Amino acid sequence: MAGMARIASHRLEQAKAALLAELRLEVRDRRLLEAMSRVPRERFVPPEVQPYAYDNRPLPIGYGQTISQPLIVAVMTEALGLRGSEKVLEIGTGSGYQAAIVAELAAEVVTVERVAPLAERASLVLADLGYRNVHVHAVGDELGWPEEAPYDAILVTAGAPGVPRELVDQLAGGGRMVVPVGGRDLQDLLRVTRRATGISVERLGPCRFVPLVGRGAWPDGAEPSS
Repeated sequence: MAGMARIASHRLEQAKAALLAELRLEVRDRRLLEAMSRVPRERFVPPEVQPYAYDNRPLPIGYGQTISQPLIVAVMTEALGLRGSEKVLEIGTGSGYQAAIVAELAAEVVTVERVAPLAERASLVLADLGYRNVHVHAVGDELGWPEEAPYDAILVTAGAPGVPRELVDQLAGGGRMVVPVGGRDLQDLLRVTRRATGISVERLGPCRFVPLVGRGAWPDGAEPSS
């Protein structure tokens, strides 16, 4: 059994090295790549898909949710422009993987999740890995975590029908939000910056996420049935 475990571990390390080599072709932020090399993605997925943890694709984590493709995790995190002192809000904890990567690059991460068992599992994994600067909250219909606003950056890991006003209001002046906006099946990834005169919006490219559910987004029950 010990020999098999060593072989499995070696294969994961090889797959991780190959993934990082692939990401280096797309990602310029060296700090981000180093953070992704430190975070064990296999800890954030169910045992049955751990052999595929470093495939550059989303994987199921239960409850109709997925852990995002590593490339999209990198693109979204890089777009926040983190320097190390920020307080970041993440909408949609999911597995906790992206929260861990952001925690490597920012001072504090507040992350919220509607699916309570996912929030609990992510909290346990993050704590076990030593991420003391990540705070996981199970939430209902309200978007975000206004109690600790304002945030220097907000990362939204589900697709919204428009830029959520509720989240813009939780941004600090000059703060950035990366959010998928569009239909329930396909969205554009946007970087929204809060300025004194309103917001500015940059398009980063097409993407596909599960719907963002809550006040100011899709109503509960709007998720696709497939």
